[in-house]
Amino acid sequence: MSASSLKVSFFSLLLLHGASQVDASTEQKLPGLLELPFASLFDVEIVTASKHQENINDTPATVMVITQQQILQRRYTSLIDLLQDLPGVDLQRGTRSTAYHNVSLRGHLSNAKFLILQDGVRIEPGVGELIPVAENFPLHHVKQVEILFGPAAALYGADAFAGVINMLTEDGKALKGGELSLTAGTDDYGYLSARAGAELQKGVDLVVGAHVHSADMASLQDFYPNDFIKVDAKTFDGRLKIPAAEREEYTAPLSSHSIFAKLNITEHFTLGFQQSFFRSLTSTGDLPKATLYLEDAHWDTEINTVYGRWRYDLSDQLSSETLLEYNRHDILPGSKFLNIYVDFEDDGYEYAKSQKHSLEQQFTYLFGDEHTLIGGFSYGSYYSLPQVPDLPSPFIVGLAPEQQQLYYPNTNNSLPIVFFDTHYNNQAAYLQLQSNWLEPFSTTLGVRYDDNSSFGGTWNPRLGFVYRIQPETVVKMLYGEAFRAPTATEGYATFGTFTGAKNAKGEYISSFFRAPNFNLQPEKARSLELSLSHEFHTHLNMNLAAYCAEVGNLIATVNMKEPLQFIPGGFIQSTNQKGNVGTETRYGLDASLNYQHRFGGGINGHFWANYSYIDGSVQDGVNNPELDLFYVSKHKVRLGSTLSYGKYFITPQLYYIGKASTGRQDKAHPGRLLQTPDYFLANLHLGVNDLVKNLSFYVDINNLLDARYYAAAGSASTTFTRMPQQPRSFMFSLNYRF
Repeated sequence: MSASSLKVSFFSLLLLHGASQVDASTEQKLPGLLELPFASLFDVEIVTASKHQENINDTPATVMVITQQQILQRRYTSLIDLLQDLPGVDLQRGTRSTAYHNVSLRGHLSNAKFLILQDGVRIEPGVGELIPVAENFPLHHVKQVEILFGPAAALYGADAFAGVINMLTEDGKALKGGELSLTAGTDDYGYLSARAGAELQKGVDLVVGAHVHSADMASLQDFYPNDFIKVDAKTFDGRLKIPAAEREEYTAPLSSHSIFAKLNITEHFTLGFQQSFFRSLTSTGDLPKATLYLEDAHWDTEINTVYGRWRYDLSDQLSSETLLEYNRHDILPGSKFLNIYVDFEDDGYEYAKSQKHSLEQQFTYLFGDEHTLIGGFSYGSYYSLPQVPDLPSPFIVGLAPEQQQLYYPNTNNSLPIVFFDTHYNNQAAYLQLQSNWLEPFSTTLGVRYDDNSSFGGTWNPRLGFVYRIQPETVVKMLYGEAFRAPTATEGYATFGTFTGAKNAKGEYISSFFRAPNFNLQPEKARSLELSLSHEFHTHLNMNLAAYCAEVGNLIATVNMKEPLQFIPGGFIQSTNQKGNVGTETRYGLDASLNYQHRFGGGINGHFWANYSYIDGSVQDGVNNPELDLFYVSKHKVRLGSTLSYGKYFITPQLYYIGKASTGRQDKAHPGRLLQTPDYFLANLHLGVNDLVKNLSFYVDINNLLDARYYAAAGSASTTFTRMPQQPRSFMFSLNYRF
C-alpha cells in the first residue's frame, strides 16, 4: 500500500468536496488546509524560520511551503520525491554505498548539511552523521512541509548549514479516522502504509502510522550492457578471486519501514516517537570490477527518536516551551561490504552507533504587536562509535568495543582491532529579536553561541530585513553564518587492510589506512541572500532568490607526508585523514512560478515551474587547483501540472537537468572535472477518485519516455563516474479511507 496513493486519496476528497456523493462525515475529515484557495499560500503561516508561528512574508529567510494538497497532487511518497522537485536541489540517485542518494542543497554537498525535523524535532542522527535520505522518510502522515533555505545556525545550532526541512504532522483529533494504501509495481515494487487518529477523550488525542516498502530495482545490466560488462573480480595486487564467466547477475534490492506516533495531552503536552529503517546494497555506485552484487552485502540504517514537549503561557506576553529528546542512530551489525577493499572475502562487516540526550528551553516574549523576542538555552550529551574498520564477524551489540575480541583480517587473530569512540557535550544559548518598525518594514537580529567540549565555542549571527513594497510585493535580505560540526566518522573512523606479511620487527604490514584526526574543527559558512516575492493576481505568484556563500575550514581528505602509526603491532606504509584544508564559494539564483486556472466545463488546472542556476568553485587542499562544485548542475528546470475533471485527474512532470560535474578530475584537462550529459525526464500520474465509495485507484509511470540517463558520481577508481539510472517503471495503487 502506497503513501503516494494515500496522497491522491486526499486530493480526491478535495475534488469531491461538496459533491453529492460525498457524505457529511467525509467532508468533516477534510484537513482545513486543503480548502484554502491557492492565493492564500502567498501569506501562509509557518513555524520553522523563527521557531514560532509567523507569516511567511514576515521572516527574512527564503521558505517554501509544500501543503498536503500539493503532496497529494504531485504524488510525493517520501521526502526524496519532494526534494527532486525543489529549486536549488541536486539529486544524484543511487550513487553512494552508505548514503544511497547524494543530495546537494544550493551546492552544499552531502545529506548531512541540512537538518530534517518532524514537528520541530530532529529525526536524523543527533550527531550529524551522513545517512540515506530515501523512502525511510515517508510523507503519508504529513500535513505540511516547510523548507528553509540558507544558514539557520543562529536558532538551530550545528548542521543547519544549507537549510532546514520540517515535516509537520496531523493531530489525531483532526484526522478522526484512518487510511490504508497499497501499491504494487514493476521490479517487485511493493508499498504498504497505514495511519489512524482519534480523540481518545476531551483534550487527549492520538495519531499513529507506519509504512513498509521493498523493491528489487531494475537489472541495469539489461539496459546499460556496456556499463555492466562482467569482468574478473581481482584484488588490488592482481589475485583472481572470481572469473568473469562465474560472476553473479546484477541485483539491487531496497527496503524500508517506519513507525510514527504522537500523543497530545491537552494543548500543553506532547509525546512523540519516530523510527525509520532503510536497507540498500553496499555495492551501490561501484563498478563491476570492484564489487560483488550480492543481496547479503547490505547497509542497514535505523534511527529512533523519542521526545516530550511542554508548552505553557506564563502571562499574556510570555510563553515557554520545553523539549526533552532522545535520539539513537545505528548502522546495524549485519551490514557489510563484499568488494575489492576486503579482497572479495566475507570479512567486511560494519557497525556504528550514536546517541543524543538533550534538553532545550525556549521563551517567547511579545512587546505589543511590534516586537517578538525569542531566547533559549540547550544542553546535549552525545556518544558516538563511528563506522568501525572492516570486521571478520558481526559486532556484538551490548558489548563495549574493547570487549569484542575482534582482530584485523590477515593477522592470524593476533592484532586486535583498534576502535575509537567519543563522548562529548554541547551547551548553547540563543537570542533573536524581530521588530516591525513601520507597517511595511521589519528586521530580524539574532545570535547563538555553542560551547562544545570537543572543538570549543562558536558564534553564529543572523541579520535580516523585510520590506513589503506593496501588499503583493515583498523584498527580503538575509545575512547569516552557520557551522557544521565534524562528525565522529570524519574524526575517528579508520579503515584499511593488512597483507598478512610482516616486517623485520615482526609487525604486520599494511599498504594503507585511514587515520583518525582528533583535532578537526567545524566547517564555517557565511551567506548573503536577496529575494523577491510577487503576486501578479490571485492565481499567479512568483519567487526569486539570489544568493552567495563562502565556506571555510572545509573538511577534506589529506594524504599524510609521514604515515601515522596508530595501530600497535602494525606497520602502515601510507595514511590519509580528514583535515580542515578546503574552501568553497558559490552563487546562484532560484526562480519559481505557481499558477492556478479554471478552464470551465469542470476542468481545473494547477501549474508550477522552477529554474535554478548555480556556479562556484571548491579547493579541497592548500596546493590543489580550484574545481567546479561536485555533483552539481549549473542549470535545472522543473515543470509540472495537475488537471482535474470530476473524479479523474492527470499530473505530468517534466525535468531538464543540465550537465553535472562528477567527483573525478578530467585527466585530459587538468583542473576540470568529468561531467555527465544533460537529460530530460518525464513522469506521469493518473487517477480516479472514489472508484467505489472511499476506494480510489491510481497509476504512476516514472521515466515515461524510458530515457537512458546518468547521475553524477565517481570520486574513486572503483566507482562509476556516471551512474546509470532506472528505466521506465509502472506502479498501481489502491487507497481506502475509513
